[in-house]
Amino acid sequence: MVRVQEIPLNQIKRPLPRANDPNKVQALMESIAEIGQQEPIDVLEVDGQYYGFSGCHRYEACQRLGKETVLARVRKAPRSVLKMHLA
Repeated sequence: MVRVQEIPLNQIKRPLPRANDPNKVQALMESIAEIGQQEPIDVLEVDGQYYGFSGCHRYEACQRLGKETVLARVRKAPRSVLKMHLA
């Protein structure tokens, strides 16, 4: 089951480091500041912990704007699914 909700940025673990395009982050910051976040990031919930694997640019834009939460599409998953994402 998938649900959309606001999640505190500091509760989302991002286990795979990624270099974001600074121009894309800046454009998203301007858009989010003007009209709000339109598209949620995708997050796995495993054993009560949140793991983000997509939406890296939106995550960073919200973070740099000083937002405390990010709109996320949350899918509960077993640890085996998390391991597949990390492989």
